Amino acid sequence: MDLAQAQKLWQPEPGWLNTATYGLPPDPAWEAVQEVLADWRGGRVSFEGWDQAVGRSRAAFAGLVGVPAEDVTVGSTASQLLAPVAAALPPGATVVVPEVEFTSLLFPWLVQEDRGVRVRTVPLAGLVEAIDAGTDVVAFSLVQSADGSVAPYREIVAAARAHGAFVVVDATQACGWLPFDASLADAVVVGAYKWLMSPRGASFAYLAPALRERMRPDAANWYAGKDPQDSFYGLPLRLADDARRFDISPAWFCYVGAAPALELLAEVGLAAVHEHDVALANRFLAGLGRPPGDSAIVSVAVPDAQQKLARAGVRAAVRAGRVRASFHLYTTEADVDLALTALAG
Repeated sequence: MDLAQAQKLWQPEPGWLNTATYGLPPDPAWEAVQEVLADWRGGRVSFEGWDQAVGRSRAAFAGLVGVPAEDVTVGSTASQLLAPVAAALPPGATVVVPEVEFTSLLFPWLVQEDRGVRVRTVPLAGLVEAIDAGTDVVAFSLVQSADGSVAPYREIVAAARAHGAFVVVDATQACGWLPFDASLADAVVVGAYKWLMSPRGASFAYLAPALRERMRPDAANWYAGKDPQDSFYGLPLRLADDARRFDISPAWFCYVGAAPALELLAEVGLAAVHEHDVALANRFLAGLGRPPGDSAIVSVAVPDAQQKLARAGVRAAVRAGRVRASFHLYTTEADVDLALTALAG
């Protein structure tokens, strides 16, 4: 399916430029959720059918980011998936992060400070140079939530490897429009409700085997069992050997919606989505007399921008005191031009 065909599977009202806050579901995802809600309401089925969507989602996510499915764990939020990574740091470890970073990537390290873990913040533009022999972990968003800045992923990884540091990435604002190889990092966490267009409550993490060996599954539960169907009751501890040992029992309905959304993205192809999204972002920037960028998220300062956009029915966000607009595969040139006309007025 090409992108033009896929666009017919969304029903957005004109002027939605806010995928960086939450994505809109394609018809197959919306319809799957309606069906499962009806089944739940009537008590028609057992949970096993719903649970198949978790495996489908895990496999689809793994394919999108280029890693084996057995190295992917599922959860509900990015910070929850990051927590055991932070808890595995030895006392006295140093974590280097960008200074303007979304707190879901920042707070999990900060709560470890009572164990002597030190968090050092630096400008994103200087992150590569800031990685040194005293760095144990470098953690960053692949795409910054506030303004859409794209981190120099490969350069950061190279610097971290040169100094023996782990690499932890939050790809929530990237995965779904920006192709990247998750296997270059040690951990990649993604909240699926933005660019992966899934219900809020579905999240994924790639955890490299070498990192998992240092981690403890403090949220161990039946679903993390080697055979979940044989892990309902009693001793002994019998967890999965792969990344599933870090799974939490999933919010099934969220994954029922996630599976068709991720599978559709895979069918269209991230390269095509990337080209479409960035082209629309640059159309928006050009209309404001700004130079082009490399992101599907842009941040602009225009007098009274929020009020002008709201009057025209354009929905965007305000982050760090600036209007943030974001463009995804269901966004059209008409949406962009509607926003430009509003801002010109």
